[in-house]
Amino acid sequence: MGPGPRNLITDVAGLRVGNAQDAGVKSGATVLVADAPFTAAVHVMGGAPGTRETDLLAPDKTVQSADALVLSGGSAFGLDAASGVADALRAEGRGFEVGDQVVPIVPSAILFDLINGGDKGWKENPYKALGRTALADAAAEFALGSLGAGTGALIADMKGGLGSASLRIGPYTVGALVAVNALGRVTVGDGPEFWAAPFEMGGEFGGRGMAGTFDAGAVPPLKGGDSRNTTIAIVATDAALTQAQATRLAVAAHDGMARAIYPSHTPMDGDLVFAAATGAVPLAEEHDLLMLGHGAALCLSRAIARGVYEAHPAEGDVMPTYREKFG
Repeated sequence: MGPGPRNLITDVAGLRVGNAQDAGVKSGATVLVADAPFTAAVHVMGGAPGTRETDLLAPDKTVQSADALVLSGGSAFGLDAASGVADALRAEGRGFEVGDQVVPIVPSAILFDLINGGDKGWKENPYKALGRTALADAAAEFALGSLGAGTGALIADMKGGLGSASLRIGPYTVGALVAVNALGRVTVGDGPEFWAAPFEMGGEFGGRGMAGTFDAGAVPPLKGGDSRNTTIAIVATDAALTQAQATRLAVAAHDGMARAIYPSHTPMDGDLVFAAATGAVPLAEEHDLLMLGHGAALCLSRAIARGVYEAHPAEGDVMPTYREKFG
């Protein structure tokens, strides 16, 4: 096993990712879109999620595929980013056919970044335009860190960010995309070592290695002040999965979140994982689903660390970046 050529979720052939952000607002949106509709599923483990169109991703619902997935800042206001994406896809004739109409299926999730130092005094919700711009920006290559949905993300002691990683597992490719805005920390104690260190590949988040002993009885280090957060993610594969199997992929990927963030899945986080399966590679054996879930968890752990590691400073920041803090 090893990363794909880009070490991005777009190593899954046919996927593209676009980002848009507003530096003054300190927020943004991220869109994942494919060349064709893809099987989509979701699993929520945080206590404070903010979502749109996630109920229809259950295996027993009529719609079995999505046209795009959206991650956004802005709390409930950010759900409007999906409206901009849906409008643009409808103009392209993409969506679920109902009579002579097409309805784009664009599930989305948001994180809370309303008190991160940005100017939130808008008169008109900016997220619909951000969603449309992010879709127009969608490409196989994209940057990580403080952009898109990760623009204004914060964790307990520093800036969060947008991260991604990929992995080749036999004939399959798996990838993860995440906006890290957690209540907890991604590093161990007061040092620079990431909780995700055991899973790092090729020094992708600094090669700091493992930390020393950890006091398991210590009170978890949490973000001060307002405790509204959320880490929202997408895991994707080129395997042909049913919606039920894609749901299992999303469930398994949460293990990666728990390995990389301490603590995770709290009552104050809206931690959520979407799964996307393009169906290009037939699932050879049922056992392969186990390996895909394992790979999705590995990718998500690495993507979380990469998102924080790649964060960059901006005017008005209320917390340092990882590199400002640790060099």
